[in-house]
Amino acid sequence: MNRKKIIKYIKSDLYRYTGNYSLRSFLIQYLINRGFNYSVWMRLCQHRNPLFHKICFVILNFKRIRYRIDISHKTKIGYGFYLGHSGPLVINPTTIIGNNVNLSQYVSIGANENNAAVIGDNVYIGPNVCIIENVKIGSNSTIGAGSVVIKDIPENATAAGNYAKVLNFNNPGRYVNNRFEN
Repeated sequence: MNRKKIIKYIKSDLYRYTGNYSLRSFLIQYLINRGFNYSVWMRLCQHRNPLFHKICFVILNFKRIRYRIDISHKTKIGYGFYLGHSGPLVINPTTIIGNNVNLSQYVSIGANENNAAVIGDNVYIGPNVCIIENVKIGSNSTIGAGSVVIKDIPENATAAGNYAKVLNFNNPGRYVNNRFEN
């Protein structure tokens, strides 16, 4: 990925946290917010320059251990990625994450057969959610806390439970704030 595109991704992530692109906001979020800090290094690891990539990869691995966030730089993640509370997370590298997605603490997205979830745009995933295998979560959806998702969730749905069931289609994705429009 080229430098301009990486900068656009980082700016989109910053916008999700603060609602603006100022250097002051960047520095504050980078210094105090583990989730944003991690996403900056994850995005930088996607640079084409081999030496720069290796340096970023070493730093990202250090942050992976320190922050207990395990998201590979190879994971396909859209614009406006938001890690809420920056708690422990484990995301399978084959996961595809759309634009303006919120992931809360203790989220686990896994796959036993290298086919992890596909998550649409403007999706909020609450704390302690497990998403298992090849499921599709539609755009503008909300997944409630403590849910175990083993089946597809349609667009514009609010789902929760163990196993997650669609509860309603009223006001989904309402927790996705400062949406980045590219």
